[in-house]
Order: sequence, then structure tokens, then C-alpha cells
Amino acid sequence: MVVMALDHTRDYFHFGAQHGADPLDLATTTPWLFLTRWITHYCAPLFSFLAGTGVFLSTLRGKSKRELSWFLLTRGLWLVLLELTFFKWAWTFSFDLHQNWGLVIWSLGWSMVALAALIHLPVWAVGVFGVTLMVAHNALDGIRAESWGSLAWLWHILHLRGPVMFGEAFRFRVGYPLIPWVGVMAAGYAFGAVYRLDPSARRRWLVGLGIGLMVAFVDLRFTNAYGDAMPWGAQPRAGYTVLSFLNCVKYPPSLCYLLMTLGPGILLLGCFEGGTPAWLRPFLVFGRVPFFYYFVHIPLIHALAVLLNLARIGSADVWVLGGNHPPPPGTGVSLLAVYLVWAAVMVGLYPLCRWFADLKRRRREAWLTYF
Repeated sequence: MVVMALDHTRDYFHFGAQHGADPLDLATTTPWLFLTRWITHYCAPLFSFLAGTGVFLSTLRGKSKRELSWFLLTRGLWLVLLELTFFKWAWTFSFDLHQNWGLVIWSLGWSMVALAALIHLPVWAVGVFGVTLMVAHNALDGIRAESWGSLAWLWHILHLRGPVMFGEAFRFRVGYPLIPWVGVMAAGYAFGAVYRLDPSARRRWLVGLGIGLMVAFVDLRFTNAYGDAMPWGAQPRAGYTVLSFLNCVKYPPSLCYLLMTLGPGILLLGCFEGGTPAWLRPFLVFGRVPFFYYFVHIPLIHALAVLLNLARIGSADVWVLGGNHPPPPGTGVSLLAVYLVWAAVMVGLYPLCRWFADLKRRRREAWLTYF
């Protein structure tokens, strides 16, 4: 949760992001800027994977499959609705719905809808389904949307990132195609069975699986044969060759990308099996209210960017109008300043998230489960 806010702070504040520079472009980036963007790759796959694990754990707490299925369906559709309305406004401060997009909340919502049906299958079958989507979807990379004719929009939603036009007035940009993301959540659901093991066996599984996925990433990525549409290659500087190796495709998440992110994440679960280290315990506040945190952190960061632009250059059109105008000179700050703003945002969010976590612990109204 904390690392995710770093990426969104960079989006709104860094001068490179303001002027359209890609932090992963090895021709123009710096190692620190690359790694600032790269470390945030871990957020979306781990959110989706562990959301599936959380669903499985709900079955161990006595919730019936029917109750859980209804909750997943309604919460998933709720997330999709919020992505298309509230989060559209939060990202742009614009109510113009002629342009919209499907981002991480969109993919989480539809993955929950799919999981609402999948949980009625045996756990092993859900796991096979999820892993198959994760492993095999790169075989579909060569299929172009045009080959689907009038259903080209559907292929964008399922697998190919890009814009979809509905008539001449409405444009929808798919940022998170659904096929691999549904697989990630389904695999996470089956992974939850590991938590039925006794602690010592569970730790061995977590550490072994995490290391195994990391080794698989290195082996598969080294071959450049399959699993990522962006081959790595030798660079003029050795350090940039390493960055090229790590620069895997996120949209949609390639097999290499998923191995690279889920492997270390699962390994860390094994390392923390004995309990959360004292220095990390304050961060548990954010983890107890993940969606509420997401709900408030985007408009907060956005509002701070607006205030900064008003103070520095007397204009905030680039953010208030949804980025429809090029940024004026002087927009954006250094990477060090981005880190300082990020730290301030986390300090500011801490008491608010702690208050909401306490509220959820004291009260049991149904609506609180949707936040």
C-alpha cells in the first residue's frame, strides 16, 4: 500500500511524468527513476493474488460459498462502478465521462465477479484455471483486435491494452486487460490452501514456492524465448543491462512480470511467518483498510499537486482539466522532492486510516465491508 502511493506521487509531481517521459525507457531514464517505478510493479499483482487468498480464508471462517459468491459479485460490480465514476473524477478532477479507462480497480472488480463463479469449483480446479491463464496468455500476444471484427472492443478488454471507441463520442482505454488478472486472483484463491498447513510446513511451502518462482523468472527471462513481449538485451553500461532484464511488460502482465513479482512476495510471506517485525507494525494500519486507503489517497495526492502548481506557476489546468492540455513550463519537481511529498502523504494518511480501522473493528454494518 505504501509503495503504491510512491508511484502515484511520482505520476502527479515528478517533472518527467508531467512531460510524458517514460521512467522505464532506458534511453532517457536514470537508475533511481527506473527503480522508483519498477519497485511499484509489485503492488498490483500482489493485491490481486492476495485478494484471492483472502477470499479462500473467508471460507475457513465459516462463510458459505453462496454468501461468499454473492459478496464477491456485488463488491466486484461496486468496484467497477467506482472505477468508472469516482476514481475517474479522483484522477482528473473532471466529470467528463466521454473519456474513461479501466485501471487496477476495474481489474480487481471483474476478477471478483469471475471468482464469484469459480469458487463453486474444487480448489485445485480454480488453481489450474488461474495458473493456466497466467502461463498461457502470452501465447495470445500475436492476436490483433482487428481480427475480431465488430468484437474488437472485447479483445481489448480481455487481452490487448488500448483504446476502445463507442461511437464518436465515447472513448474507453483499457489499462488492465482481464485475462491474466482473473488468473492471478484465481491462483491466489488456490494458494490460500497453504494456510491450512501447520506453521512449520506452511513456512517451508512459502519459502520454497517463492524461491522457485524467482528461479523460474531468471531462467525464462534469460532465454527471451517466451513469457514477455519485450526482450532484454545488452546495454552500453552493465547496470542498464540489469535494468533491461528487469523491464518486463505490465500491460497486460507478462508471465515473466508475474514470476518476478509474485515470487519475492510469497518469499516475504514466508520470512514474516513468525510475525510482523516491530519496525513494520505501523504499516499494518494501512493494510487493515486497503480500499479506504486507496479511496482517499488518490484525491489527496491530486489535490496537493493542484495546490503546488497554483503556488508555483499560478495554474493547475493540467490537473484540474484531466490532463487535456500540455503542462506549462515549471511543472513538476525533482525525484527527491517526490520522495518527500510521498513521506508527507503517508504521515497525513496514517491517523485517518487508523480512525477508519478502529471504526470497522467497533461496528459491523454491512456497508463497511465494501470499504
